[in-house]
Amino acid sequence: MSAAPLTPAAPVDDGRPKAAPGAARDRRLKLAALRLALLASLLAIWQVASLGAPPFVLPSPMRVWEAWTALVASPTFWKDLGVTFERIVTGFALAAVFGVAVGLILGASRTLGEFFEPVLTLITTVSSAIWAIFALIWFGLSNWTTIFVVFMTAMPLILTTVWQGTRTVNADFVELARTFRMSQAQVLTKIYLPTILPLFFSSARLAFGFGARVSLVAETLGASSGVGVRLKQAADLLQTDQVFAWTLTLVALMLALEALVLKPLEARLFRWKKQAEAS
Repeated sequence: MSAAPLTPAAPVDDGRPKAAPGAARDRRLKLAALRLALLASLLAIWQVASLGAPPFVLPSPMRVWEAWTALVASPTFWKDLGVTFERIVTGFALAAVFGVAVGLILGASRTLGEFFEPVLTLITTVSSAIWAIFALIWFGLSNWTTIFVVFMTAMPLILTTVWQGTRTVNADFVELARTFRMSQAQVLTKIYLPTILPLFFSSARLAFGFGARVSLVAETLGASSGVGVRLKQAADLLQTDQVFAWTLTLVALMLALEALVLKPLEARLFRWKKQAEAS
């Protein structure tokens, strides 16, 4: 007696609307077109505004482009850009490691959290300019001046976000972990850490941007090279076109890092979350 042939089960219709295959692509193309239109509008407004102002007040887009091409051709351009980027990344990396570790510890222990809360409040109220002055006194004209300022700017934001994120952890999961005799370190890494990672990435993107901005202030005070130093030199000589060129270079670098590294990394790490929400 032969077995009946197996037939594939019919797909179950869950009643949810199915997106068209090309809908996402069309949406991306539309968004790109809108952004290009916005950029063109800003350039047009800039060009019109520059017609009624002297070049040292508001240079035209073409004048800034010429200044940028001259900067790129100079032997120190890539060195200054690389030095500034290295300082930003180093300060941010130290802030991320310290902020996540301390935030998890303070969140897992209510006693420690309540004890150190005034200290964190005090740190967040001190402006980056003051930290730059302290860094200049402590470290002098060195890379650590800028690194320290970036660290003290990014760290409180990351630490606070992680600390507050630990309060969203399901208490039942923690109790279940203790029932299975998991150590405190295992509870932090297996339960708390996955919960706060999405919040960490959101705060990290903001913290990186803040760190990039304050790094320029720190370099003007306590560095002999870098984008901040070149900006100060150009401003002192009323070379506004170079100020615009350096500024737009740093903005373009941050946007490229956001679009090509941070967003794809976040989407890849938390792909499971979107799949869980869609199911």
